[in-house]
Amino acid sequence: MGRITGIGGLFFRSQDSTALSQWYEKYFGIHSVGSGKIWEQEQGPTVFAPFKADTKYFSENQQFMVNFRVEGLEEFLEMLKADGVRIDEKRDEASFGKFAWVYDPEGNKIELWEPTPENE
Repeated sequence: MGRITGIGGLFFRSQDSTALSQWYEKYFGIHSVGSGKIWEQEQGPTVFAPFKADTKYFSENQQFMVNFRVEGLEEFLEMLKADGVRIDEKRDEASFGKFAWVYDPEGNKIELWEPTPENE
């Protein structure tokens, strides 16, 4: 029987797809199709959660928000901050991990999640 085994790609519109692809590769290590490489993820949980149309969790200009699993969240944020990446001051901690938010050069809000060891 067929089944879904994970997310195979993420496709979205961009004002400057080349520059944005380079930004995601530089800071997040995510290779774009144009780089000739494919990003290999580590196995782990992926949350799929449609939100209400009027959510305030991310900008009304965004149709989606990406959540990336992170190892060493604070160190990662320090590296981004040192390079001038826009970082939301808000932080959150729950029983399943720590959260922070950053913005790509086009203003898309990105959620960073460091799972607790039992949720990896």
